[in-house]
Amino acid sequence: MTDGTDAARQRDVALRDVVLRLLEDAGPTGTATIVQAGHPALRAVAVPYDGQLAADELAALVALMRRTMHAAPGVGLAAPQLGLPVALAVLEDAGLGDSEAAAAREHAPLSFRVLVNPRYTPVDGERVSFYEGCLSVTGYQAVVARARRVHLVGYDETARPLDEVVTGWSARIVQHETDHLGGTLYVDRAELRSLAASNELGYRWASEPRPEGAAKALRFPLEP
Repeated sequence: MTDGTDAARQRDVALRDVVLRLLEDAGPTGTATIVQAGHPALRAVAVPYDGQLAADELAALVALMRRTMHAAPGVGLAAPQLGLPVALAVLEDAGLGDSEAAAAREHAPLSFRVLVNPRYTPVDGERVSFYEGCLSVTGYQAVVARARRVHLVGYDETARPLDEVVTGWSARIVQHETDHLGGTLYVDRAELRSLAASNELGYRWASEPRPEGAAKALRFPLEP
């Protein structure tokens, strides 16, 4: 029989082995496969990152996650989406420019950043509803009501503490990716009557500044 310390050590060694295999398979410029809904890693609670990787290995993993996110393309990617049950995520969003949708969604650019062991709590009770998609649930999108402002805590990849309030679309990305680390997919929080294929009609619904036309046509309540 092994004690908890031995079990944790074995878990950490196994995690590092999987990371090293991913890095070897991808090479210095390649990407990784994004696992899809139904993969157990997407429903597991990620283990906290606690130095399981050497500094150069962590940097290589972050770079791989960033390349994979860009290639997808997406604005966020969590480690479980690569089959890695560890609490890491990368975010980056170019924004929507000066448009009606950008203003309605508070969709400003988000510079590249890494979240390590992140947690969030709503700042207040204000919630906003917009269409979301997910790189691990390809082909569909749905409306999700989320907190407009969240208090984010955790660390970055250099172990610098994070303690900040994030607003608007950036807050939505933070919530979406942090949820992945707890085994939650956006469809768990979605208004399922809003579910739409990522086709011409679905693109029209998702392109609305607010999904008011979709709510009327598909007959779902729109919060707030």
